[in-house]
Amino acid sequence: MKPGLDRIQKLLHFLGDPQEKVAAIHVAGTNGKGSTIQFIKNGLIANGFRVGVFESPSMNGITGHMSVNQHRISENTILTLMNQVYPYIQQLDKEENAPTVFEIMTAIAFVYFAENVDLALVEAGMGGRYDTTNCFDPILSIITNVEKDHTAFLGDTLEDIAWQKAGIIKENRPVIAGEMNEKVYGKVIAEAIPKNAPVFPAGQAFQSELLYVTRESQTFQWQTESFQPMNISMKALGSHQIKNASLAVMALAILDRSGFSLDWDKAIDGLGDTMIPGRLEYICDNPTVILDSAHNPAGAEALTKALPAQCTDADTHLVFAAFRDKDMEGMLRRLEKHFSTITLTTFEHPRAASITELQRYSRHSAVRFAEDWHQAVNRIFTQQKNGCYVVTGSLHFITNVRQFLKETMLAEW
Repeated sequence: MKPGLDRIQKLLHFLGDPQEKVAAIHVAGTNGKGSTIQFIKNGLIANGFRVGVFESPSMNGITGHMSVNQHRISENTILTLMNQVYPYIQQLDKEENAPTVFEIMTAIAFVYFAENVDLALVEAGMGGRYDTTNCFDPILSIITNVEKDHTAFLGDTLEDIAWQKAGIIKENRPVIAGEMNEKVYGKVIAEAIPKNAPVFPAGQAFQSELLYVTRESQTFQWQTESFQPMNISMKALGSHQIKNASLAVMALAILDRSGFSLDWDKAIDGLGDTMIPGRLEYICDNPTVILDSAHNPAGAEALTKALPAQCTDADTHLVFAAFRDKDMEGMLRRLEKHFSTITLTTFEHPRAASITELQRYSRHSAVRFAEDWHQAVNRIFTQQKNGCYVVTGSLHFITNVRQFLKETMLAEW
């Protein structure tokens, strides 16, 4: 990681400033960025638009950072684009201003999107103001929420973090703000007013209300002054996903008024069918296995609120692994009281917390340890079939578990 936007701006300029040739939405926030993007994407795809997505981190290696509609771009395409960008990487190297991997991938994404999509959805990597992705003029900005995460880089207070997120707001460009407290929202307003950027805050410019929920779906009503109330049923579960979907509907409404004409029945169907890998993802039954990338205390809180509808009349068990630079204590404190047993494990990554490090923060009376996470996952399928097992703690960890289950355990089960 290297602070500053000078390298990405130089790299894009060498490439002919492709970021100026694509209509794009910029999405920042502590949690919910990826889900909000998926809802917007599917609403647009259902209306026939070709939609590019740039996301980080990736659940599918380098090619997973970029997709068009439902397909990741191919390795051959990445290779072609890399060869196009490589001479300019070398030029920056010679200037002793070498670009980072994330900067290179961001540049590649804009080169590809400029020629291949109607609209791009760009997820901020960390923060916003000084994040590599803050290198273009979006048609719309979204700040999903502001919670404590990456405090070593973004600041210790919510106000500091909000100032970082609000840096994606641009002159005369609308911004949608998710639920946030008054002081945090004040940082958004303070950034938006001098830039003449219209602000659409959740709970004021638009509202959402849960109507009913089942194990397979939930339905909420979305409304704003300029639209008739809409009932939206969706497969993505959890109250936090209603918040994310509400932001997405507001974004679609702004796009609809900005030249992206929408058939709202199609848009709602597309949004409703959205399933988000690794976000309260129901993997199998008997036993029930759920994967969720709750990688900070706010994410852990959202997970526990959604569990009662998913783990009815069953003992609940947690398998947990996380990065050591995350708030492990805050996450475990929110999670542990909701589970009968806790299994702490680890995974291969330089940032992965060891079991010894995790053990310091666990206060659960029935805690187990597994040096090899494969053993912890295998154990799930040898227990009583009436349990509910939740695997969480880190998106990188969830990605590993998800791949393992898809390729081995579930293929055999």
